[in-house]
Amino acid sequence: MPRLLIVHHTPSPHCQEMFEAVVAGATDPDIEGVEVIRRPALTVSPVEMLEADGYVLGTPANLGYLSGAMKHAFDCAYYQLLDSTRGRPFGVYIHGNEGTEGAERGLAAITTGLGWAQVAETVVVMGKPTRADVEACWNLGATVAAQLMG
Repeated sequence: MPRLLIVHHTPSPHCQEMFEAVVAGATDPDIEGVEVIRRPALTVSPVEMLEADGYVLGTPANLGYLSGAMKHAFDCAYYQLLDSTRGRPFGVYIHGNEGTEGAERGLAAITTGLGWAQVAETVVVMGKPTRADVEACWNLGATVAAQLMG
């Protein structure tokens, strides 16, 4: 069964709301035959990342960059993933209270280096998520999960 790994750092209620919407989209009953695994960025292992067939990455933008937790996840796994995961589908959601450009650039550099295939537009939310933001997160989870359906 294909495996979708949602790697997230959810330190705030706004990040939690976005995360829950991504999970709801990824686990929609219309998406069949995809195992959805959720792991905090500080505890995800390189093995879990290697065993996944696709990814959703969720991070706040802290001090103009992606969270240290998300950076740590990739610092621990990058070289193991480098030649083994090329072409795997992924999506990204980012929450910020100010600029998110650094976080966007950081994740783009990491995923480009890994050769992953972005299958959905990055969802960027500033401040409290609106209904449209939550829907975009739901669509993100559903889109990446649907890419893994047999």
